[in-house]
Amino acid sequence: MANIRDSFNIISKITPVRLWNLFLVQLSYYLTNLLKKPVLWGKPFSISIEPTTSCNLRCPECPSGLRQFSRNTGMLTFDLYQKIVNEIGNKLMYMILYFQGEPYLNPSFFDIVKDAGRRKIYTATSTNAHFLNDENARKTVESGLDRIIVSLDGIGQETYAAYRVGGRYQRVLDGIENLVKWKKQLKSKTPHIILQFIVFRTNEHQIEDVKSLSKKLGVDELQLKTAQVYEYKHGNPLIPVNNKYSRYRQKNDGTWEIKNDFKNKCYRMSVSCVITWDGLVVPCCFDKDAIHQMGDLKTHSFDDVWKSEPYKAFRTRVITNRKSIDICTNCTEGMKL
Repeated sequence: MANIRDSFNIISKITPVRLWNLFLVQLSYYLTNLLKKPVLWGKPFSISIEPTTSCNLRCPECPSGLRQFSRNTGMLTFDLYQKIVNEIGNKLMYMILYFQGEPYLNPSFFDIVKDAGRRKIYTATSTNAHFLNDENARKTVESGLDRIIVSLDGIGQETYAAYRVGGRYQRVLDGIENLVKWKKQLKSKTPHIILQFIVFRTNEHQIEDVKSLSKKLGVDELQLKTAQVYEYKHGNPLIPVNNKYSRYRQKNDGTWEIKNDFKNKCYRMSVSCVITWDGLVVPCCFDKDAIHQMGDLKTHSFDDVWKSEPYKAFRTRVITNRKSIDICTNCTEGMKL
């Protein structure tokens, strides 16, 4: 029932302008694959905007957690957010307020969510839940946030902290309980609360337990997610033993490869993009260090960047030799699990 309600909530954001734009970008994707050259009509109906690169945890497969960014770090300002949304907000249906870092560290987070809500844009975020105290949980519900993904990658402090280094298991549980409580007290249908469990070798034995826990906590949905690791060619202790929950497979020579046939196409190139906290546009969420910069929204309009020559060249490379692009080599696009 909760998933149906969430789907109707997304559909409720459709306007005639957004519906036409959705048709254009979908048609662009199909024509691009058919003609084997980039066709670009309309603007993205979904974008990710990064509230911050800062994070309180030190997760070993995350550049934010490892403090190993090669790009600048900082906080998205409300003014830059408004510039972006003023240019493309009437076409947007879905806004993900997350890329790297912990969104709740940005002091403008709730103001951004409320503004997007006034524009009838579906908003989603992902959090480690360490800042979902009673006050912030209430503000989250009152802000109108449509979806929240809470990462809980292990049951019990020891298993949880094996990956979420520096994290406190009980604080995550408390944060989830606070959200569920305030949704009930305020009689709100949002946010749609997703408990996310990234499956590692350290926690794969707890899959049945987390299913029981999600029911006990009263969340709307449980998502089991495969783990991305950077160094996988010679194996990695985080890769699950259960092949079902692994993005990677071992070859006959003992080395590892990603389960991906690397077809020369990518849906994301037509319908979405990622914008860093300082206004850089990158193709997708796998470009964590913003290596493939398509343009800067501090100095250019979104339309100019979206149709720029660097973007056109990148899209052409995707549909002719996607496997040659570094960020594509660890991507789930086209993966069969």
